[in-house]
Amino acid sequence: MNNHILKILGREHELFNSDVDLNNKKLNELVSTSRFLVLGAAGSIGQAVAREIFSRSPKKLHLVDISENNLVEAVRDVRSSLGYFDGEFKTFALDIGSNIYDAFIKSDGHYDYVLNLSALKHVRSEKDPFTLMRMIDVNILNTTKTLQQSSLYGVRKYFCVSTDKAANPVNMMGASKRIMELFLAREARKTPISMARFANVAFSDGSLLHGFNQRLNKHQPIAAPTDVRRYFVTPKEAGELCLMSCMLGENLDIFFPKLEGSLHLTKFSDIAVRFLEARGLEPYECKSEDEARQRVEELSKQGKWPCYFFTSDTTGEKDFEEFYTDKETLDFARFQNIGIIKNTGSFNETDLVNFEKAIGQMRHSGAWTRGDLIQLFNSVLPEFTHKETGKFLDEKM
Repeated sequence: MNNHILKILGREHELFNSDVDLNNKKLNELVSTSRFLVLGAAGSIGQAVAREIFSRSPKKLHLVDISENNLVEAVRDVRSSLGYFDGEFKTFALDIGSNIYDAFIKSDGHYDYVLNLSALKHVRSEKDPFTLMRMIDVNILNTTKTLQQSSLYGVRKYFCVSTDKAANPVNMMGASKRIMELFLAREARKTPISMARFANVAFSDGSLLHGFNQRLNKHQPIAAPTDVRRYFVTPKEAGELCLMSCMLGENLDIFFPKLEGSLHLTKFSDIAVRFLEARGLEPYECKSEDEARQRVEELSKQGKWPCYFFTSDTTGEKDFEEFYTDKETLDFARFQNIGIIKNTGSFNETDLVNFEKAIGQMRHSGAWTRGDLIQLFNSVLPEFTHKETGKFLDEKM
């Protein structure tokens, strides 16, 4: 499966094989003698991380996610591929923002490592003030809460996934993760923390590439932008990067893929073409959404598939992605294919306190606007340049 994804991405080799091989003995020793809690464990990245931990036979592995169905699939996946290990393995369908989760931690909060992979990850989630507030809840407030709970029980390390969109953010999703990084810097004085910024995870749930599979299964046309370029990693590579950061990163380190070698920016439209060709189908470019919808039956009988490629004009889309800024200190020497941002841990305490206070007041009043939240984000991130076009991805096919 991984080789199939690599081919569609236009790559021949996995990114982190050499680094994992060189450090595998240490990773195995650490994992096999430790207890793990994985939050957001049923998402694409969460499942990949859980597989990496499971394969190294930990003393305890607990998976928590709000999605009961995806947790079931996570269990079926590891049982069907990796089998069993001697330690304790359990899953819990819980909302980590709830007091039920608080009771769960109170009953059994004894872990050596807590990995938080939960996130609202879509740029489309900033279209309305209510989903935006939930993004703040998931990406910032729940992260802070679960970290503080972990600190109470003396975890060795708390890992949290960030995003490449946190570097020079132009959308609220990226900015929320950048603010999350500042809150983590504040908490790192009590508990060691490490993070990872990485590219789009190919064929992860809800992604455009995952949508390609859905469109074929539902006999629908494929649509993709021609001018949006992204870095892509496979789910396995995402799991490896997160585990390496958690187990081997120093306090406040942020791991990211080096850009040398096979990792390069790729257009969504190019991936769409390779995806169809891998399925034995010839891409047929249509001039409009209507044409693409109307010609599915006709073209599919000819071994072709209708595609609608367009120029992006939606809010919050960067033309390309980057993993770090020119103000961040980098370490390229430690690993062959992984770079590290050596975070100084700097933050403005007053800004963070005011942010928490303002969010609390908005929620208590039961009324807020997108403008209120964008202005609040700007007060914490003066460099945040929100790219607003008035159009959103829900308006696209």
